[in-house]
Amino acid sequence: MASYQPQTDHEKRKQISIRGIAPVENVVEFKKAFNRHLHYTIVKDRNVATPRDYYLSLAHTVRDYLVGRWIRTQQHYYEKDPKRVYYLSLEFYMGRTLSNTMVNLGIQSACDEALYQIGLDIEELEEIEEDAGLGNGGLGRLAACFLDSMATLGLAAYGYGIRYDYGIFAQRIEDGWQVEEPDEWLRYGNPWEKARPEYVLPVNFYGRTEDTDTGVKWVDTQVVFAMPYDSPIPGYGNNTVNTMRLWSAKAPNSFNLHFFNNGEYINAVCDRNQAENISRVLYPNDNFFSGKELRLKQEYFLVASTLQDILRRFKSSKFGSRDPVRRSFESFPDKVAIQLNDTHPSMAIPELLRIFVDIEGLPWDKAWDITVKTFAYTNHTVLPEALERWPVSMLERILPRHLQIIYLINHNFLQEVRAKYPGDSGKLRRMSIVEEDGEKKINMAFLSIIGSHAVNGVAALHSEIIKKETFHDFYEMFPERFQNKTNGITPRRWLLLCNPGLSDIIAEKIGEGWVTDLYKLRDLKKYAEDENFLRNIIKVKQENKMKLAEYIQEHYKIKVNTSSIFDIQVKRIHEYKRQLLNCFHIITLYNRLKRDPNQAFVPRTIMIGGKAAPGYHMAKLIIKLINSVAKVVNNDPIIGDRLKVVYLENYRVSLAEKIIPAADLSEQISTAGTEASGTGNMKFMLNGALTIGTLDGANVEMREEMGDENIFIFGMKVDEVEELKRSGYHPQDYYESNKSLKQVLDQIRGGFFSPEEPGLFMDIYNSVLYNDRFCLLKDYEDYIRCQDEVSKVFKNPLKWAKMCVLNIASSGKFSSDRTISEYAKEIWGVEPNDIKLPPPHEGLDTMDSKPPQKK
Repeated sequence: MASYQPQTDHEKRKQISIRGIAPVENVVEFKKAFNRHLHYTIVKDRNVATPRDYYLSLAHTVRDYLVGRWIRTQQHYYEKDPKRVYYLSLEFYMGRTLSNTMVNLGIQSACDEALYQIGLDIEELEEIEEDAGLGNGGLGRLAACFLDSMATLGLAAYGYGIRYDYGIFAQRIEDGWQVEEPDEWLRYGNPWEKARPEYVLPVNFYGRTEDTDTGVKWVDTQVVFAMPYDSPIPGYGNNTVNTMRLWSAKAPNSFNLHFFNNGEYINAVCDRNQAENISRVLYPNDNFFSGKELRLKQEYFLVASTLQDILRRFKSSKFGSRDPVRRSFESFPDKVAIQLNDTHPSMAIPELLRIFVDIEGLPWDKAWDITVKTFAYTNHTVLPEALERWPVSMLERILPRHLQIIYLINHNFLQEVRAKYPGDSGKLRRMSIVEEDGEKKINMAFLSIIGSHAVNGVAALHSEIIKKETFHDFYEMFPERFQNKTNGITPRRWLLLCNPGLSDIIAEKIGEGWVTDLYKLRDLKKYAEDENFLRNIIKVKQENKMKLAEYIQEHYKIKVNTSSIFDIQVKRIHEYKRQLLNCFHIITLYNRLKRDPNQAFVPRTIMIGGKAAPGYHMAKLIIKLINSVAKVVNNDPIIGDRLKVVYLENYRVSLAEKIIPAADLSEQISTAGTEASGTGNMKFMLNGALTIGTLDGANVEMREEMGDENIFIFGMKVDEVEELKRSGYHPQDYYESNKSLKQVLDQIRGGFFSPEEPGLFMDIYNSVLYNDRFCLLKDYEDYIRCQDEVSKVFKNPLKWAKMCVLNIASSGKFSSDRTISEYAKEIWGVEPNDIKLPPPHEGLDTMDSKPPQKK
C-alpha cells in the first residue's frame, strides 16, 4: 500500500469551502490567546511544553469563545422566561468536545491557521483529548446528539446526568478475549466543565416514614450531597450555548477524625467512600436487567438532585428574578417539560409527587395532575428481560416513602382500570405496577406510562410493537398518549466534522444549508447520474479507506486491501444484534476460498467492533470466536489479502468518527422485532455506506426513504418471526439441510478455530442449534444470498457510487434536528426557532428577533 497523504493536511483544509478561510485578524487574536494560555499551562519548573500542554492551551482558548456566549444565553433565558426542557438520562456518550465546539462556533479555520503558523498540527492535538464515555452505546449517544440539536434549534434545554468518575470500561483484547480496564477519562482533568459548589444539594436514602399532623414525613435518612458540574453545549452558528449538568456524589463527612485518632485509618474514610461510590462508575448495559442496589441509588440520586434544581429554577426564574417569586405550581407544566430517557430516571415521578405533597403541601389530586402533564417517557427496548423491575424489599429499605407513593399511584390507577373494564381481573393483574408473581417487584415501565402524558417509541416499527404487544393494555387505556419519534443523529458531528472531504463536495454542489436542514440533501439526487460527481464520491471514500487502513496497520499490525469491500459492524456485542451471523459469513467465505483458491472473488475486509458487558458470558465468547476466526483467516497464505478480519478494539465515539466515513457496507442484521431503532445505521447511511440488514428498527424507514433498490434487505419480517415461533422453530432442520451452514457449525464445535481447546465454543454451538432464540440458522441462507448480491454490485463502481449518493440524499429524515422538532412541538409544547443571539461583543438590542420559522 502506498503511503497515504491525508486529505486533511493544512493546505487542503484551507480550501474546504464549508469552513472558509479565516480572516487574518481572527488568526492573530487566536494566536495571542493561545500563547497566553500556554504560558499559564506550563509548569514553572519545566521550560518545554508537552503535547498535553498544547492541547490544554488550545482547549482553554476555544473555551474562552464559549464562555461569553454561555453567559449571554442564560441571561436571555432569565429575561424571556421560556418553557424549559429537561432531558434526564443516566447516560451521555459525548465523545470528544474540542472539534465539535470549534465546528459549531465557526472558528475551526482560525484555530487551524493559527496553530499551523505556530508550528503545531491541530489533528495531533485533537487526538490527545479523552473521550467522555459516559454511556454504553446508542442510548447515551442519542442523548448527546439531542443536546446538540436542542441548542441548534434555540430551545431552552438542559441535560441532566451523572458525572461518573469512570465511564464505560476501556476494552483490551488479550489472546482474543475481552479484558476490561477502568476508563480514567478524568485522569488529567476536564477543561470543558465548571464545578458549581454553590448549588450543592442533599439527597436522602434509607430512613423510615412516620405520620404527623401535617402528613407523612420521611425521617432518619442518610444524606449524600450532589455536586453539580456544568458543561457548555453550543448550538451551530447561532451563539446559543446550553448547559449539561452532571452530578457527582460527595459525602457529608469526608473524614472521621475520631476513627483516625484511634488508629482505624480505613474506617476514617469508609463513610466517604460508600457515599461517593454512587457516582464512581457507569453500569455496563447487558440488556438483561437484574436489581442492583447501587444502580437504584444512582437512579434516585440523579432524579432527586435534578428535581430540586428544576424547582429552584422554576421558583426564581420569573422575569429574571434570583429570589423565589413563584409560590403557586399552577403554571408548572407550562414552564417545565421533563423527558425521561428510558425508565432509568422514572423514580422522578414518585419523587416529584413527594415534593409536591410532603414538602409543598399540595393535595394529591392536584399534585398528580401537574406531574402527569410535566413528564414524558421514551421507551428504548422491547426485550422483556431488559425492562427495569425493582424488588419491593429493596425499595422499602432504600426509599420507603417512594414505595408508599408508588402503591398509592397503583391503587388509584387500578380503580380507573376497574371502572373502565369491570370484571376483567386478568387486565388488572397485567396492568398493575406491582408484580405479584414470585418476588414482589415494581415495574418501572408501567410507572412511567401511567405517570406521563406522552409515551414514545424511537422508530415507526418499534412504536407499533409497543402498542400492539409490549404495552398493548396501556395503549387501549391511553391511546392518545402513544407516539412515535424516530431517532436521529446530528449532521454536525456525523458528517461535517468526521467526513470533511464528503462535506466539501456536497457543499460545492448544493451549498451549506444541509448542515442545519438535512432534508436539503435531497438536491443531490439530480447528481446521481453525473459521472464526475460519482467519481468524486469514489475518490473521497477511497481516501477515507486509506486513512483507516493506516490506522489499522499502526494499531493492529494488519495490512488490509483498500480495494476490498470495507464491511463493518460496530455496536454493543449482544446476541440479538447477531455479530455471530456475521461471523458465520466470514467462515463461509473462508471455506469457499479454501475449496477453490482460483475462483473469482470480490475481496473483503470485515471489521467488527464493540464491547460486551463484563458479566455477559455469551457475548464475550462471541468476541473470542471472532478473534479466533480472524487469527486463522489472516494467517492463511492461500487467502492472502482477499479476505481479512479485524476486531476493532475499544470501540468508542472518536474511533467511530474514523471508521464510519471509510465504510462501504454497514451491517444492521438484528432479528426483526428486537432493535428499537439504531442510530449507527443512520451514521453509515449519511456517510455513503450501503446497508445490509433486516427490516428491523429504523432500517424500515431508511428503505422507505431511499427505495428498495438502494439497500440490501434479507431475512424474516417481524410477523414471520412471530409465526415461526408460534408454529414451532426447529433450528436443527436448517443445520441438516444446508451444507455450508453445517460445515460452519461443525468447525466451531470441532475446534477448527481453537485447536488448543477443542471444546471452547460448545456453548455457542449448543445455543444456536438447540435454542437459537434470535433465529440465526433460519436467516443464514438468505443472509449469504444477500451478501453475494453485495459482492456482485460492488464490481460495478459507478452503480455502487450512485447507490451511495441516493443513500446520502435520502438521509434528511434522520437528523436529530427533525426528531427534536417533533418532540418540541408534539410533546413538550415549545416551538423551535432560528433566532441568532448576538455575539458577546454586541449588545442584546442587536438581536435578530425574527419569529420562529415553521419547518
